[in-house]
Amino acid sequence: MLIEHQSKRPNIDPTAYVAPTAVICGDVAIGPHTHVLFGAVIEAHGAPVRIGAQCVVRENLNIRSTSRNAVEIGDNVLIGPLCSLKGCIVADECFLATGVKIYQGAVIGRRTEVRIDGVVHVRSVLPPNSLVPIKWVAVGDPAEMFPPDKHEKIDAVLAKMNFAEEVYGLQRQSGIGVDMDMKKVTQREASGLADHRDDREL
Repeated sequence: MLIEHQSKRPNIDPTAYVAPTAVICGDVAIGPHTHVLFGAVIEAHGAPVRIGAQCVVRENLNIRSTSRNAVEIGDNVLIGPLCSLKGCIVADECFLATGVKIYQGAVIGRRTEVRIDGVVHVRSVLPPNSLVPIKWVAVGDPAEMFPPDKHEKIDAVLAKMNFAEEVYGLQRQSGIGVDMDMKKVTQREASGLADHRDDREL
């Protein structure tokens, strides 16, 4: 399904394939010989989404730009099922396995592999030829790698990256539990998503 959003339409190369249950919304460009499979959702919210040539975008995943962060995916990239890519850059010839999460402002260097359920956090930068092991977290610039049980170390680096500001435009709060003002988060998110009411299926 192709959707016009914010008066912008997807641009799909005629040699690309988009499955009938995939959703391509807004200022999204999909390059030659790229395949987008069933249940994939690719959305441009302000900044564009650009996917290069001969990529494979697997099932049931989400790729989304934000008002501040475009998505740029190079050529010959495979993105596994159940992935989530938000406002990031992925260079050529990368392999993102099932369930990978890449957050706003992250940069993935050429020929990098992020294995199953790996995470690349906000503003984190992986140089070319990097490897993120299964379920590990890459955080920082340049990125450090941590196994998932090293929460305190991950959080210490992540605090400097300021997830709350990068993703929601809010300052991080101290204390126990959620480190953001959730009233403001949900108000901003709902307000930003309200413009989908004017979307038009093509």
